[in-house]
Amino acid sequence: MDFTVSHLGSVLIILIAGVAHGLEITSQGPTSIEKASSESVKLDCQFSLAPEDSGPLDIEWSLLASDNQKEDKVVILYSGDRAYEDYYPAVKGRAHFNSADPKNGDASINLTGLKSSDTGTYQCKVKKAPGIRSRKMLLTVMVRPSKPRCYAEGPTQEGKDVVLRCMSSEGTNPLQYTWEKTSDNKLLPASAVLDPVGGTMNVRNASTSSSGTYRCTAKNRVGMEECILQLGITPPPNTAGIIAGAIIAVLLALIIIAIILFCCCRARNRKKYEKEISYEIREDVPPPKSRVSTARSFTSVGSQRSSLGSMSPSNLHEYALKPQYDKIPSVEEYERPPSHAPLPPPVASKMAGPNLSRMGAIAVMIPAQNRDGSIV
Repeated sequence: MDFTVSHLGSVLIILIAGVAHGLEITSQGPTSIEKASSESVKLDCQFSLAPEDSGPLDIEWSLLASDNQKEDKVVILYSGDRAYEDYYPAVKGRAHFNSADPKNGDASINLTGLKSSDTGTYQCKVKKAPGIRSRKMLLTVMVRPSKPRCYAEGPTQEGKDVVLRCMSSEGTNPLQYTWEKTSDNKLLPASAVLDPVGGTMNVRNASTSSSGTYRCTAKNRVGMEECILQLGITPPPNTAGIIAGAIIAVLLALIIIAIILFCCCRARNRKKYEKEISYEIREDVPPPKSRVSTARSFTSVGSQRSSLGSMSPSNLHEYALKPQYDKIPSVEEYERPPSHAPLPPPVASKMAGPNLSRMGAIAVMIPAQNRDGSIV
């Protein structure tokens, strides 16, 4: 009984060993591949069958989840002599079997138009009952460095520290930056300090010999890009000349302000002088005539017009004897006492109101006057 059991166990072990060594993955290529984005890659999975592998052939490619809690994603499948390539939407239309008939032992696939999201661990599983074999491959899709931007930071003056910077906005790390001088003797300044990770070159105490053309190259394992920088170190500015120029400018400004103030004061004084002269001229103008003289002149003019209008041979002698009221009194008449004032001629006293009316005269009331000729 014991012999039978042991014999059967030995046969079972032999059978299992034979099945285990029936289906084999024969690919010997690298299990880790790095590719640049937009490129294509072939994930190799060659296999061989044993005579005892008589079941249907199934080939399955899947993207293993980085987290064990998540489910693996089936990328492409071959089963029942038919390929199924649209399982995973992220690689739809970009994943294809390398062989038109994978039954011939080629389960490899091609991925085109690689993206950074395609990075991951892919597993090729070949099943043909009773054999099962699998192979894992790590694919890393890297982004090429974008064209870097080169520029100088800080004042590019002689004796100053000048920092040259080089930076790519895109690119999979690790990125390495290198600087080189492409003009003159093609040697970097002796005081230059390079940072290959940060992409900077610090030129301490820069001199005019540091001027020239520089090239920065950004690269990683899948590509490189470069930029050109033209550096010009200028002599330090003339501080004394700048100070002298500033002083001269301030003095000129003060002179201009003084001239403007002088012109304004002069114009103001001229206007004031002209105004005073005009006041003095107005004071020298003689005063207007008194109202009495004006009234007399109007009365005399009116009487003369009336007399001339009604003049006839019969009253011509009366008009000749008519007193002249429009005559301005002389100084002697003003100084003469009232008692010595001359009496009007008797002829004028005889001219009564009716006679004046016949002559066409108009009666006018003459206001009384004081001795000095003002109206009472």
